[in-house]
Amino acid sequence: MLVKTVRIATRGSDLALVQARYVASRVEKELGLKTELVVISTTGDQIQNISLSKIGGKGLFIKEIEEALLANRADLAVHSAKDLPASIAPGLRLSAFPQREDPRDALIGREVGQTLLGLPQGARIGTGSTRRASQLLSRRPDLEIVPLRGNVPTRLKKLDSESLTAVILACAGLDRLGFSDVISERISPDVMLPAVCQGTLALETREGDDLDQEIARLDSEEHAVAAEAERAFLRRLGGDCTIPLAAYCESLGGGHIRVRACLASPDGSAVFRAERHGGIDEAGAIGTALAEEILKAGGDALLQELRALNQSDDSH
Repeated sequence: MLVKTVRIATRGSDLALVQARYVASRVEKELGLKTELVVISTTGDQIQNISLSKIGGKGLFIKEIEEALLANRADLAVHSAKDLPASIAPGLRLSAFPQREDPRDALIGREVGQTLLGLPQGARIGTGSTRRASQLLSRRPDLEIVPLRGNVPTRLKKLDSESLTAVILACAGLDRLGFSDVISERISPDVMLPAVCQGTLALETREGDDLDQEIARLDSEEHAVAAEAERAFLRRLGGDCTIPLAAYCESLGGGHIRVRACLASPDGSAVFRAERHGGIDEAGAIGTALAEEILKAGGDALLQELRALNQSDDSH
């Protein structure tokens, strides 16, 4: 049994700290190890006034945390798995996916009981996600999308400060922070597919560390299977947060899963969807096969357009 204190690297946002403390409590109770939090300010946290898609995507939330692991300034990192890029840094591994809260997106409206499909014509909707924006516009091209950054309380305040009709955030973050009561609608995946691994926690360690095997004991098989399927889709498309893609794996019981995925144009005019069922032992293969299906249906050309557009934006 390890006797050292486990140094847990985390971002400093309220949500990140809630998640890190949850993991720390499980490490202490279930593994019998002491813990301390190592709070790290990431590039993504420091730059608040520019869209993430313009500055390199959500990988900016994990770069410095992975550097702390590799430099032995921390032993374990707690991530929101949806912030992880398709590939993690060499020398590190994802040891466990211990928890998934509600994976759905949440609509928070100015009016009580507001629903996504019931929004008034031309409604102003706040979101910082290209995935959400594209799926919103595919169903409601009349909506005005207003870019949104900042932590959860900041985004909620912008309902009033920016005269928005509604904002869309992740149910999981709102639930973890105690804001469940502000949710007007938990949007069905039939209407809006969640981000890859939305609501899932990912625990990252150094490859070969003794701690790696200990942390693996915190893994949830159901959530690890879902992460494998969804991340396989992400990897095959080479996606990041600049690409409007989504994947959602759910258990059907009896060792079977259903995986749905989509790739969209930013304005929602083109949406490629695919769905497959299979066994939990096929999770990665199913995610990859969904990506292949979407690529062949026209997603390949769309991806090339999106990457060319992003490169053009980067050059200005």
